[in-house]
Formats: sequence, structure tokens, C-alpha cells
Amino acid sequence: MMLKSKQFIFPCVGIISTAVLGIWASVSAQTQSQKALPSFTKVQNPTEFKLQGKGEPSVPNQSEQSPGGTRVIIGSKDDRIPMTSRNYPWSAVGKIEGIADDDSGYSCTGTLIAEDVVLTNAHCVVNPDTRKVSKAIAFLPNLVNGVVRDKNDIAYATRVYYGTDFKNRNLADFAQDWALLKLDKPIGRKYGYLGWKSLPASVLVGDSKKFALVGYSGDFPDPKKEGYEDLTAGKSNTAGVHIGCSIIRQKDNLLYHNCDTNSGASGGAIIGNFDGKYYIVALHSGANEVNGLLLNRAVEMSRLDEWLQQN
Repeated sequence: MMLKSKQFIFPCVGIISTAVLGIWASVSAQTQSQKALPSFTKVQNPTEFKLQGKGEPSVPNQSEQSPGGTRVIIGSKDDRIPMTSRNYPWSAVGKIEGIADDDSGYSCTGTLIAEDVVLTNAHCVVNPDTRKVSKAIAFLPNLVNGVVRDKNDIAYATRVYYGTDFKNRNLADFAQDWALLKLDKPIGRKYGYLGWKSLPASVLVGDSKKFALVGYSGDFPDPKKEGYEDLTAGKSNTAGVHIGCSIIRQKDNLLYHNCDTNSGASGGAIIGNFDGKYYIVALHSGANEVNGLLLNRAVEMSRLDEWLQQN
């Protein structure tokens, strides 16, 4: 699911792993009597997502948490580290695994923003090349080394809304590259969820090194690398996080950042800490050329607010 054009637009969707195949094989076995995978429908009315609280986060009961344990890497050093913590706010981030319209598998990243709503990219729901919607989508909360805290917490999308269906096939579509997944169970009560803030570029842009990006990249972590030997599930089965990165510019209704990432991290939240609370300030989407440089781009959170205010 990569869109290649003269504008060098690369949605960072990962290729399905053997772990994904195992999950969908299990789901298929459980649903043979219904002869269908868990499916979803598109909704238009924002009220169906019941996003309340004006984008405020929710911290789970700490007693329920167990102790933690085409890309652009900006510069010559990869600053990602494995996110092995089971604690909030990392617990609110999870891996998205889907079955595309052609029955191929793929993976992305998503973040809980309500007890049963996940924020991710539109291109994690709609294939930008074919403009066809995925057949089924699962969310694996806080996947660490290929393991979720409880298999019963794996949730499936029942309703979706996506900001674009990529009909223009140009960079402008990616300014709306966001989507909401309504889940079949309220796992945010257990894992917590992040808030979001629509902040002006004057506040966000600068070499602040105050943000973090979390994503399940297809190249990370490599268990062959020193220090990662215990992450035996392999690449894309533990999130990578770059703590201390920056949003460096705004152009053409998109934000650009220097957080290290790779395919599979699409939909990953760029997170900021404001007065001790964690908020999503932008949504990683991919990479494209800006003035001859290949940069990571992100969707402004104002896109979500604009849609919610339609009601």
C-alpha cells in the first residue's frame, strides 16, 4: 500500500508478519460459523464516536498495569528505543493489523483517544492506490515483543471514518490522512487513552526536542542488534519510540518533523506532555520532498476537530 507519484509521497504502511497471519487465522476459525471476518461500516456523523471531554486524556488505574520492561531516519543516527513499558501513556498505543481489499495483510500504528476509539491514518483504512477500503482491522493494544497483556483485549473495528479516500492522488489528500476506528470493546478503560490538542504552528514548530513519536516500524527492533536480543518476536512486534524530537516546519497544511520512523509507523502519534498530561499534537503520515529534502510529515490535529465540530 504505497503510493508512488512525482511528489514522492510514501505512506508508511508495513507488510504483514507471521504474527498477523496467526491472529487472523484464529479469528477466521472463531467466526467460521458466521463465515465472515469481523467487518466494519463507514459512518458520517461524528456523534457515533461519542468523543467527549474535549480531547482530554484518561489515565488507567495504575494497579492494573504491569511493570515495564519508505523511511526517513533523520541524520546518521537512529534515535529510536524499544518501548517495552506496559505503563501509561505507552499502554494507549497499539499495533493495527489489517486485511486489505486484495486479501493481503498490512500493519500500522494507532492510539486510543477514547475508551473504544483509535486514531490512525486514513491510508491504514483505505488503499491510496485502489481507493478501496480494507476488509477487516484489528487493534493490538500495547504489543510488546509480540505479546499483548491479555489476548481478550485484542479489539476489532466495527465502524470507521476516514478523512480522505485519496481521490485527488496528490499531496493535498495527505493533509486529511487521518481516521477513527470504533472498536468492539472499551479497552481504553484498562489501557487509558491520550488526549489531543490543536495547536498553532507558532507553538509547535521549532527545535524544541520536546515531543515523542511511537510506532511499530517494520525495521525495528532488530533482535540481532546488541541490547535487543531479548526481543525475539522480531521487527514490528515492539514499538519504537523517539523521545526528544521536534516539529520543524509547516507547509501546505502539513507539519514536518524529525522523529525517526519507518514503514509500519503510519498513524503513530506525535505526543507532547502539557502540565503532566499527555496529548497527541500531530499524526505521523509518511514522507515527501520539501525543497529537495525528504522529510517526515504529519497531519495537524485541527483536521479532527474540524470534523467533530460539524455536528
